[in-house]
Amino acid sequence: MDSWAGLARALGLTPMAVLHWRKRGVPIERCGDIERVTGGAVKRHELRPDIFDPPHQQQPQEAQA
Repeated sequence: MDSWAGLARALGLTPMAVLHWRKRGVPIERCGDIERVTGGAVKRHELRPDIFDPPHQQQPQEAQA
């Protein structure tokens, strides 16, 4: 998404509804939708770190000698 209006359009909402999230925060029920319509560019844990934990960091495999 390149704009608030584009995100609103993709979610089937008005741009004003999406702009209100700047003050109130993104509703929990919309986080998954935003992650989906942005192709994962915006992650739910980035939108609501108070609710969603970041994915676990994978440990690099130890080099075998």
